[in-house]
Amino acid sequence: MHNLVHQAANYADSTYGIWPDTTNNFPLAEQGVAYSTDLNFKVPDAVTEDITGGDPALEAFIGSEIQGFTVTSVDGLPAGYDYACNVSGCQYLGGENGCANVFGTTSETGEYPVTITVEGVILVVLFPGLPPTPVTQALSFDGYRIIVGSAGTIEEVIQPLTVVPNPASETISVNGLSAYEASNIAIMNIEGKVVAEKALLNVNATDFDLTALQNGVYFVKVAHANGIETIKFIKQ
Repeated sequence: MHNLVHQAANYADSTYGIWPDTTNNFPLAEQGVAYSTDLNFKVPDAVTEDITGGDPALEAFIGSEIQGFTVTSVDGLPAGYDYACNVSGCQYLGGENGCANVFGTTSETGEYPVTITVEGVILVVLFPGLPPTPVTQALSFDGYRIIVGSAGTIEEVIQPLTVVPNPASETISVNGLSAYEASNIAIMNIEGKVVAEKALLNVNATDFDLTALQNGVYFVKVAHANGIETIKFIKQ
């Protein structure tokens, strides 16, 4: 948790949102293996059209000051998983960055839809000339998922998934995906951080551009119908 505030600073120029977004989603997880990933939140200091999402009930709040916000829940996590914020009570002032760590170990495999709920306190002027009144408004972010597979090794399958070339300098191709009904693929560095990720649908191979990565050891994690396969490769 010590580095969460520093990570949230990466989004200081952003107006509003949660990172990672639902396109990148959560990193892949493995059954019986300790899991840890960070969430970063950004809520503006005033209500914007982005926050209302076109909801007529919220449009009257546009321009009102956001006094603060609380991360109230991260629902749908696998059994054995939990979350913790970098400040007590997960409470932040409007305009601040918030950070949470999702962590734990689970004995269950599967795909888990996750919903993140943030509750804001908005200062609304109900009557001209009177002080603003605090109004509590909840906002949920869905579309997230955590895929938990059973840990496995490439040697256990007859026709293994392959990463070519290996070592590689500019690009790699991951082949043999369709035979395993692969749904998600991620590249992780030696520290376990996801540096690239893709959702898959009926493809047998996919490529990754490595030019922005530092030289070193990386791992390709493929989530498929039977679990998760991990392949080590070297960027040089």
